[in-house]
Amino acid sequence: MQININNVDSNGVLNVSIEGSIDTLTAQDFENQITKALEGVKELILDFGKVQYVSSAGLRAILGLNTKMEDQGKMVIKNIDESVRDVFEMTGFDELLNLE
Repeated sequence: MQININNVDSNGVLNVSIEGSIDTLTAQDFENQITKALEGVKELILDFGKVQYVSSAGLRAILGLNTKMEDQGKMVIKNIDESVRDVFEMTGFDELLNLE
């Protein structure tokens, strides 16, 4: 998994693009790296355009980030692959998260 974290812009928006799988081996690192960059962030945008797979561990990490962002703004996940969107829909995460 590769994570590209951009600088927070003047509006407090942080764009993060992820490539690969968010699974048991990568979920904790995914959550930790992004959490470290959340100071002063009002909107977290996760670009899932190159994410092929999300496991239950990945879902927990995503939910953890969403919970952190509820206190300071919002989180949006965009460019979601159809197979990943299916996982969100089957688990009900599509009702919990802001998906575009």
